[in-house]
Amino acid sequence: QSRLLRLYQRATNLLGAGIGLLLVSPLMLLVAVAIKLDSPGPVIYRQTRVGRGGRPFEILKFRSMRADAEKASGPVWAQTRDPRVTRLGAWLRKLRFDELPQLWNVLRGDMNFVGPRPERPVFVQQFRESIPYYDVRHSVRPGITGWAQVNRDYGASLEDAREKLEFDLFYIKNLSVWLDLFI
Repeated sequence: QSRLLRLYQRATNLLGAGIGLLLVSPLMLLVAVAIKLDSPGPVIYRQTRVGRGGRPFEILKFRSMRADAEKASGPVWAQTRDPRVTRLGAWLRKLRFDELPQLWNVLRGDMNFVGPRPERPVFVQQFRESIPYYDVRHSVRPGITGWAQVNRDYGASLEDAREKLEFDLFYIKNLSVWLDLFI
């Protein structure tokens, strides 16, 4: 990444996240109230993810699962018709409203709008051991969306992660303002 591209990305991320938070704050308030009314537990879900340089950070999301979703099982991939997802959570996920708090992550500099989706440390460790070049995706800031997200569904297996990595590596190799705008 050139210094100019990094500066451009940071400036557009700050501006976009600031404006985005102002515009969607009424919607975020409604979602927060709806979550509180739908199920017990916190409104915002914090989860450790792996970011640029392999550094961990806390991603923010609206809670779409039961508060104790992984208490018995530990970390597991989300599934189709996941029984841990609340009634409201299913709609939040379908509309991608659960991702809105990540605008704060963008504002803080943890994430960009566009980049490889950040994964949880337990899965990153598995992928590092099984997928060659997996850590290359950590050479850029993770994103709210990315080339793999617009071309693939949610990943739920090692093979899915391998295929998503191909898209992430394509994005990193061809990183440009135009590709970000296209995505």
